[in-house]
Amino acid sequence: MKVIAINGSPRAEGNTAQALSVLGKQLAESGIELEIVHIGHKAIHGCTGCSRCFVNRDEQCSIKGDGVNEVIQQMKQADGIIIASPVYYAGIAGTMKCFLDRAFYVSGVNGNLFRNKVGASVVAVRRTGGSVTFDSLNHYLLYSEMMIATSNYWNIIHGRAPGEIHQDEEGVQIMQVLAKNMAWQLHMREATKDSIPAPERTLKVMTNFVR
Repeated sequence: MKVIAINGSPRAEGNTAQALSVLGKQLAESGIELEIVHIGHKAIHGCTGCSRCFVNRDEQCSIKGDGVNEVIQQMKQADGIIIASPVYYAGIAGTMKCFLDRAFYVSGVNGNLFRNKVGASVVAVRRTGGSVTFDSLNHYLLYSEMMIATSNYWNIIHGRAPGEIHQDEEGVQIMQVLAKNMAWQLHMREATKDSIPAPERTLKVMTNFVR
C-alpha cells in the first residue's frame, strides 16, 4: 500500500517535510510506503473558476504545465493521502491553497476521485495559527468523503528553524500515533474491500440561498 504526502511548504527540507518524514518512518514499520510530493516551491496558479473541468470531466484542470494534473493522478492511485502545510498568517500557505482548490475540485467533479481513501492533515508552525490551518486543511478531506485518520491531539508540530520540530516531543509523538492509526485504517480498508463493499456514491444535490 502507498500513501502520497503533499508538502505545501516552499522549503523542501523544512519542518513540514521533516514532520512527514517522521510519519514515513512509522508507516514503513507497518509495510506502507510514503512518497512525499513537494509542490510548495512551484508557480501554481489559483483556480480561475472557468468550470472547464466540470464540463470536460476528464480528470484534468484546464491550467496546464505546473504539475497539478500529474499530482492529481498520483493521489488518485494512492491508498492514502496526507496534505501538509506550514502556517502563513494563521492559514494555509498560498501555493498549497491554490493546489488544493484545483486538485480537490477536479476530484469532486469527476466522481470524487479521493472518496473512501484514508486521509490526514499535518501542520508545522512556529507559534500560533496551527489549529486554524489544521481545520482548513481538513475541510478538503471531509468534503471528499475520505476516512480521516486521527492522533492523540491535533496534528500540529512546532518549530522555527528546520529541524526544531524534533525538539517538540509531544508533536513528534502526535505524528507517530497518527501514522499508526493511519496504517491500521489502511490495513482494515484493504482487508475488507472484497467482503464489505463501500456505499454507493450519492449524486450530490446542490442548492443556494438565492430564491
